[in-house]
Formats: sequence, C-alpha cells, structure tokens
Amino acid sequence: MTDPIYFTIAGTNYAYHSDFMKPGMQVKLVKEPDNQADHEAIRVEMQGLGKVGYVANSPWTVLGESVSAGRLYDKIGETAMGEILYVLDKGVLCVLKQTSDADETIV
Repeated sequence: MTDPIYFTIAGTNYAYHSDFMKPGMQVKLVKEPDNQADHEAIRVEMQGLGKVGYVANSPWTVLGESVSAGRLYDKIGETAMGEILYVLDKGVLCVLKQTSDADETIV
C-alpha cells in the first residue's frame, strides 16, 4: 500500500464556492495541458456541476502536506479521482483515490 497523496482544491470562489462541499464527496481531476496560465493545470470537477476549481499549484494555496498540481501532474493519467477530506477557510483538502478512471483505488 502506498502512502496517501493529498491535494488542495483552490479557486472555488470562481465557480460555486466551497460551502456545499462535504467530507466524503468525490471529485474528478482532469489535466488541462492547453491552459494558458499553467501548462500543469489540473481542473477539479464534480458530477452534475462540472468545474469547481483547480488543484492548487502555488505555495500560498497548497495546504498542509498536500502536493501541488505540478508534483501531481505526472502521477496521474489524463483524469483521476479524489475524495474530499476537509473543507477549510483557505481551501479544500482531498486525497487521491485513483490515478486514472480505469485504475483501482490506491489508498
């Protein structure tokens, strides 16, 4: 069993905010290699809503022991799955559950 990989969802204030997010909810990670602002951008989606934010990629937005989008980018396929652990004032802390849609659970 590998060590869990944590990541932070940032930028929720540009979509739906994070008030509705709860621990245990699933999120989908989608690479955005054509993103003009960040070629290692990873979009975060929720079923029925679409984009709810991005994986944090700045030392000011990455919480605790979570990894930045740049460090996560090569560890996942084109898509991956995560689970919300904590909804905090400065971001939403999640754990990576699958490295791609076809992979088995890793934690």
